[in-house]
Amino acid sequence: MVDIPYRRELEFSYGSVAQLAPGIRRVIANNPSPFTFHGTGTYILGSGQVAVIDPGPNDADHIDAILNALGDEEVSHILVTHTHIDHSPGCRLLQAKTGAPTYAYGPHGAGKVEQGVQVEEGGDMDFQPDHLVKHGDIIRGEDWTVECVYTPGHTSNHLCFALQEQRALFTGDHVMGWSTSIISPPDGDMAAYMDSLQLLLERDDQVYWPTHGPSIIDPKTHVQAYIDHRLDRERQILLCIEQGTHQIRDMVPLMYKDTPQFMYPAAARSVLAAIENLVQKEQVREEGEGPAMDKAYHLA
Repeated sequence: MVDIPYRRELEFSYGSVAQLAPGIRRVIANNPSPFTFHGTGTYILGSGQVAVIDPGPNDADHIDAILNALGDEEVSHILVTHTHIDHSPGCRLLQAKTGAPTYAYGPHGAGKVEQGVQVEEGGDMDFQPDHLVKHGDIIRGEDWTVECVYTPGHTSNHLCFALQEQRALFTGDHVMGWSTSIISPPDGDMAAYMDSLQLLLERDDQVYWPTHGPSIIDPKTHVQAYIDHRLDRERQILLCIEQGTHQIRDMVPLMYKDTPQFMYPAAARSVLAAIENLVQKEQVREEGEGPAMDKAYHLA
């Protein structure tokens, strides 16, 4: 991962509601980590009858904080960007208290299952959305309108949600406000991720609200930096191979010199995703049997 410069528009505090813009509020879950930054940011759209985006982890205190922020308001929709355990497990707790239906692309691995790829457990395997939505679908509330933007890559079922009244895009983990995303095969897919970044470049959103980190106020510059970063990682891989380093475990310390060693396993997953993309583009070939992490890779 690489840190991305950002503007701190507010302090991040757990359990309290922050009014970010007209019709947009956020409550931060108390689950900070090297993968979640300050914690999962749950967004509330609209007033009166509201949508909740990503209720977060299985944390009753966080759900209570969301409901306390709403007072007498009603949750009419629960929108889920994807099914990692810091995003969707809170749906079950929130539904138990509100009865609101969930909207998502599908269960964990949905995008890969469609391709016949078996996805190992690792996400929220119990999540089943009440309503399946796809790219371009519109979800309407009393005073808000959301367009579904399918952005596979970080996960195969990842959606962004565009609030049309604000030209604001809620980017989940596809584009974060503090770091790049981890792409971990087989559910994570670098080729799909790069295509999804290109899709965002072609949109005219004015601001991004990621689940982790602050707003992104220059979206196209930020997304282009993401693309450039991934292309640079590809160049690093090709250079490693050219100079005689052929296995991922040996590439990671060379490519991630400024990254703490406890992050190396996550970094290795992203290197694997990048190599799979290079293999697909016929720039790299693999050699050997067994897990991909143990194989040797050579220039094609």
